[in-house]
Amino acid sequence: MDYKQEILQLRADLKRWEREYYVLNAPTISDIDFDAAMHRLEALEAALPDMFDPDSPTQRVGSDI
Repeated sequence: MDYKQEILQLRADLKRWEREYYVLNAPTISDIDFDAAMHRLEALEAALPDMFDPDSPTQRVGSDI
């Protein structure tokens, strides 16, 4: 998987995990693994600024759910 595809996949996963946690009250991932995925996405987005997306989970403060 290339880095751009990884960014897109991480964004989708993080949004799904946030919904499972905040809306459904049924998390399917540990907090540690969620945080690791978020940090990975932050690092990839910093390395590839052309992939900036204002809707990325890294651009939100708190939950919008």
